Amino acid sequence: MSNWHEQKKTKFFPLFIFAASMGFLEAIVVVYLRELYYPDGFRFPLQILPQWLMGVEIVREFSTLFMLFAVAWIAGKSFLQRLSVFLFIFGIWDIFYYVALKLFLSWPESLLTWDILFLIPITWLGPVLAPVICSITMILMTFIFEYFRLKNNSHKITGIELGLMITGATIIYFTFTYDLGRIIFKGNYFRSLLYLTKNQNFTQELSNYVPDNFLWGIFTIGLLVIFSGIFLYLKRNLSVKN
Repeated sequence: MSNWHEQKKTKFFPLFIFAASMGFLEAIVVVYLRELYYPDGFRFPLQILPQWLMGVEIVREFSTLFMLFAVAWIAGKSFLQRLSVFLFIFGIWDIFYYVALKLFLSWPESLLTWDILFLIPITWLGPVLAPVICSITMILMTFIFEYFRLKNNSHKITGIELGLMITGATIIYFTFTYDLGRIIFKGNYFRSLLYLTKNQNFTQELSNYVPDNFLWGIFTIGLLVIFSGIFLYLKRNLSVKN
């Protein structure tokens, strides 16, 4: 019985090593980019990267996601376990990315420093604290799912629970893409969405844009919606009699 229980456990330590290493590796790539385009230190307004280099960066980000998906698929045996592993390594990767940047560049100056968070499908912007909160939430979700997977043999998440979590994540996604989305919407740049850095009007606006007001209220609503899904999952599993 003990061996069977041990076999069911997710091996979090090697997953932690993998994710933390990925965070450092990603930070090293960013160190090189910032040395090239922000030799005096990263700050807004943004430097406009060549279109081909933006394409390379997008491929890098897709590659990162595929790596996380692949490891989650290998490490998990069910949808919920694979989701847990993905959330865990994503959260650890993101946190250690900022740990590495702090060690290498003494950046960010604070958790409220703004950063470029992601580029797919458009650029995500926000204070460092926001993705760190998301990462901590992901790691918390991982251990909640893992606990009940081992305790109740719980391998499923209901449609309502998952729907609430996805809805909350979508709301948070809106807060990250709001700044650039507003520029695209106001300037009607939708037709050149795949070639924005070649649009002179867009690059002119972006090269003068300095974000200063994150939508913390909407971000908090997104978190609460996610936690409502977690609450329903907890309630359902706590009611299971062993």
